This record gives sequence, C-alpha cells and structure tokens, in this order.
Amino acid sequence: MPDQSSDSLPLYFEGQGLDLAQHVDAQLQLVAPDSPNRPLYREMLFTVLRMAHDDLDRWNAKIMLQAVRELEKTFRVLQTFKGRRKVTVFGSARTPVEHPLYALAREVGATLARADMMVITGGGAGIMGAAHEGAGLEHSLGFNITLPFEQRANPTINGSANLLAFHFFFTRKLFFIKEADALVMCPGGFGTLDEALEVLTLIQTGKSPLVPIVLLDMPGGTYWKSALEFVHNELEANQYILPNDLKLMRFTYSAEEALAEINQFYNNFHSTRWLNKTFVVRMKYPLNVHALAHIQKAFADICLSNGFCQSSDDGIDHDASLNLYRLSFAFSGRNQGRLRELVDFINLPQHWEMTDMAATSAECESLAE
Repeated sequence: MPDQSSDSLPLYFEGQGLDLAQHVDAQLQLVAPDSPNRPLYREMLFTVLRMAHDDLDRWNAKIMLQAVRELEKTFRVLQTFKGRRKVTVFGSARTPVEHPLYALAREVGATLARADMMVITGGGAGIMGAAHEGAGLEHSLGFNITLPFEQRANPTINGSANLLAFHFFFTRKLFFIKEADALVMCPGGFGTLDEALEVLTLIQTGKSPLVPIVLLDMPGGTYWKSALEFVHNELEANQYILPNDLKLMRFTYSAEEALAEINQFYNNFHSTRWLNKTFVVRMKYPLNVHALAHIQKAFADICLSNGFCQSSDDGIDHDASLNLYRLSFAFSGRNQGRLRELVDFINLPQHWEMTDMAATSAECESLAE
C-alpha cells in the first residue's frame, strides 16, 4: 500500500469508507479548543488511527505506545524547568571517586550551579554522579535508562522529581541534546564516544541547533587530544569531514574554562531559527555598520543569495519583550563550522552597535519574512 502524507490522511480514510474527520475535530474541540497546535495534534491522531486501521504488528504498536508515552511525560515534567539554562555533561560511569577526573567533574557541576545553570547527566555514577554532587539537587537533572539488571541513580537525585527514567535510548538521547544550551564532554568509554559523535553529527548536519561543545580533560590529559588527532589525521585528511567541522568543539582543562566558553558563546548570540527558507540568528545587540560590511564579504560562502540583513526581532514564536535583533540570510545549511565562526564574530563587543539601530530597509524586512 503506498504511503499517505499527513495532509491526505483524512482522504485516505474516506477512501476506506470511513469519515473520521468530524469525529477527530470534535474531540480536539473538547480538549484543546484554543490551542494554536490543533493542526499538529490532528495529524498525530490521524497517524495513530491509520496505524490502528492497518493493524500490521503488535510489536510495532507497543513501540509506538511506549515512545509516545515517554515523550509526552518527559515534555510535561521538563516544563517545570523551562527557562533555566541547562548543560548536559557526558562521561564515564566507571570513573572512581579518587580519580582526578571525578574531582574535575564535581567542580564543573559546582561552577555551573554557581552560574545558575542546571546540570543534566545520565543520572548514574562516575562523572555523572560527580557533576550532580557538585551542582546539588536544585541544579541537577538526571535522565536514567531502565535496564533489565539493577540500575541505581546517583545519591544526589535518586528518588527525586529531578530524575526521569527512560525505556528507550533514542528518546533519552533526544532530551540530552534538546534540553542542552551547552554540552560538556568528559573522558569515557564506548557510550561517551557514541554520545560525542552523535552530538557532532546532529550539529554538523543542522539537525540540532548550534550550541557550544566543550571537550573537558584534566590538565595534562590526552583523551580528547588523542581522539582529535585521529579525527584530524584520518577524517579531515581524507576529506570525510570539512576542516571547519573541527570548529564545532573547544578544548578546556578546567571548570572555569568550560564556563567561560559557554558564557562567551552567549555573549551576544541568543538563538537561531528558520523562517521558511531564511535562516535567522537572534542577537541581544545589533551589529555596527563595519561589522555588517565585514560579514557580507567574509561569510559570503555560507549565504546563497541577497546577502545578510539586520532588523529588529518581530517576536514571532518568541518573547518580544527580550528586545532581540536578528541577522537574516539564505543559509546554505552545509557548513556549520563556518556558522560557528559567524557566531564567534558577532559575540565580540567591538562589533556591536550600542545605540538604537537605524531603520531597516524594506529589502531586509522582506528577506527576513
């Protein structure tokens, strides 16, 4: 049977002699009469109904149910912590308490907590337990995985509302990245390397928003240095990755350096989003005319057409009270390392215009929309 797009699902059921549209719409009117997301919920319901109609495999249905339940519950719980900056810390669960890396991870947690950031980990022992120990419960979130053998959360979050349990690794990984304003990667085993490479892949391909990726090791440590030597000598040298992909991550050797890297990334940069085919970089301060002129030339390689335009943020899907500005352009989407270089450029105070920005041209307004 050929696949049906979400737009044609009601027609699909009509073709089967089932007119379900008014029934689905009636239920949504009862539970979410004023929600702007009703079209999305409508598509979700029709998708589940099509699966029920086809009724192909019980195992598929159980996976679907578990995944949807897990996602919905986690969305609901994390709403409690909305608005708080969060940093995901990855690292080995086997790092002993007496190891220098344990002390470093504990200091990272404490340093981030003092900066009023929450620390997300897998909720286990080792590096994860150390980061939570330093941060304390108020600044900790644990995303634990349910395993068939005994799996204990670390003492800081065990039994608390700040601990979420996941059945699937893929949903757990989603929230590690979705909730993170930054990622701190400490040394670890296969799992840590898997998480590091997945994070890099998602950001490199534009599937996840650009955030700072901090590779943290103890002074004199060789873990990430050796790993990146392999990346440079094998991946970059053989053109499996772009040279600028290495700009997506930064070395640090202390908790203070890690925090400084995160703070620097958000010095002026706020967030990014797509408006149709236009890419928007949101900023706290507008750029001065000299900085804009430099960007037009220096970053032309990531702009497909019409150049870069600056304007006041319109507040669409956002809090207009933040008084943000936006740099809009037709991003190629290919070179995220160059995008990181652009973010580094706009974060330098000498490139800001500290007075009110001049009126934006109609051309820039039309491009940004």
